[in-house]
Amino acid sequence: MKMLESKEDPMSKRLKVGVLFGGRSAEHEVSLRSAASVVAALDRKKYDVIPIKIRRDGSWQLPAAREHAFLEGVAGSESKQTGLLADPTASRLLVRDPSQSAVSANEATWGPQPELGKLDVVFPVLHGTYGEDGTVQGFLELTGIPYVGAGVVASAVSMDKALMKPVFHEHGLPVLPWKVFLRHEWEGAAERIVSEIEAALSYPIFVKPANMGSSVGVSKVKTREEIAPGLREAFRYDRKVLAEQGVDAREIEVSVLGNEEPKASLPGEIVPTREFYDYQAKYVDDSELLIPAPLDAETTRRAQELAIEAFRAVDAAGMARVDLFLSRAKGELFVNEINTVPGFTSISMYPKLWEASGVPVSELVDRLIALALERASQKTRQETTYSPQKNQS
Repeated sequence: MKMLESKEDPMSKRLKVGVLFGGRSAEHEVSLRSAASVVAALDRKKYDVIPIKIRRDGSWQLPAAREHAFLEGVAGSESKQTGLLADPTASRLLVRDPSQSAVSANEATWGPQPELGKLDVVFPVLHGTYGEDGTVQGFLELTGIPYVGAGVVASAVSMDKALMKPVFHEHGLPVLPWKVFLRHEWEGAAERIVSEIEAALSYPIFVKPANMGSSVGVSKVKTREEIAPGLREAFRYDRKVLAEQGVDAREIEVSVLGNEEPKASLPGEIVPTREFYDYQAKYVDDSELLIPAPLDAETTRRAQELAIEAFRAVDAAGMARVDLFLSRAKGELFVNEINTVPGFTSISMYPKLWEASGVPVSELVDRLIALALERASQKTRQETTYSPQKNQS
């Protein structure tokens, strides 16, 4: 006897994935490109993908046409303003009536969109401030929605290089010497700051904002005269700036994937078109990416080991890319930084390294979503109400 087929729509069981991108950051454009790659990689047979764009002013938008989600112009009259409540019992996407102006809008103009329903997981593809720094992660914790990537503390520490460097140093990871300065110190005692940098470090020196990625605001200074312009450029993007010891080195990157038992990809090497791997070399020029990096077996093993140690040092989760320096003189490896929301663009190392390691991008996003759900499941084991533990006989 032939079994009756279920009339239930098989697509109805797809996970509802909100891809969060854009953001209030100098890396806004990079986020658009990364998100486009992530959305393209998500299998529509498994996922109902909802691109959620955060505009430069911080407003959240649902594009009227999802395929146009990555164009700057969509966030106008053809889109709907959306948002989430920091309430795990009501964590559905809300939309506001577009006919209401921002001046007259109030709580009554907001309401659930039946066809959207509750998100099963959020995939943040936000680079830089207000996205990679723990702010969005903290908000998503309040909503109770599982999300891809590191938690609040790991995101904040990894974003702030002035905090990240001491954590690496405390865990015994090899890092190059550095100094940290605040904007008010620079504005009040510029000559003293320049003298402190020269006393602690030798040229060349890298000057960079503490909280920024994609090499935005980074300068390589070779003389005393170049320090002040470098600091001024870095202070455009942050109130806290690092001066780091430069080294003649090869730039090695390793991708990490996992939660409690992270795995490292094959290392890759970047051969920049410019003097160092700045924003222009990353996203405009065609810098050479060597995948896998031409390293001997021991250096490969050590690079992977350091990447996992860095991942664990900040208590990261899901994904990260660890950037290392390999000195040309002595062959020493130094941990430069960890990126908890690595680039996913068509030229980004994170997905390319995993592809070279046998994990294509479609499988990679599947694993990242599974890791997000696994981590959220672990949190359900934690009690939020105190009661004295009963003695076990």
